[in-house]
Amino acid sequence: MGRKLKRSQNRRKEIEFLKERFVGRSAKPGCHEFIIVLDNLKASFNLGKIFRSAFVFGAKEIHVVGTKWFDPGPAKGALKYVPAKFFDSIEASFLDLQAQGYAIFAFDMHGEASLGKAPLPEKSAFIFGNEGVGISFDANSLGVKILSIPQFGSMESLNVSVAASIAMYEYVRDRGGSGSKMLSVERGEPRERKRAK
Repeated sequence: MGRKLKRSQNRRKEIEFLKERFVGRSAKPGCHEFIIVLDNLKASFNLGKIFRSAFVFGAKEIHVVGTKWFDPGPAKGALKYVPAKFFDSIEASFLDLQAQGYAIFAFDMHGEASLGKAPLPEKSAFIFGNEGVGISFDANSLGVKILSIPQFGSMESLNVSVAASIAMYEYVRDRGGSGSKMLSVERGEPRERKRAK
């Protein structure tokens, strides 16, 4: 009975994902030029949370590599508003990024440069690898710069959705993003944020 229930729940999540992905085909790019690349992440809550952060920080688009579907619940609807491209291989994603003129960065705790100190071009693509094994390619052979996020505790890694959110925030902060304007849900013109009374 337990397996049958789990399959039924997964099927409902997959159908919801397909509905939101269909609506998301007409999503407009966010107000910033950065792209997030998710390299073979597990089909878990992390993907949805990254879509949610990408919507909040105004990502241009997200590349989902090697993951066919995921639970859209943690995205809180963001899958409908963030343009997404799905790729079978990281090489296909790279070709798309290179055609658009993007500088490509991957994240690892032993990066050659620290986020916040490395210059981030306007057209920056940030790759986040699988939660267990990391990125699926040899960064050096592809000319990808490895960045790390400074950490000060004894734990040696961050959750991938947290790391992605930090990278997006740093990209926006680096460009002087003050948060005084936000986009409407339709990704239209910025509107003034209403102040709480």
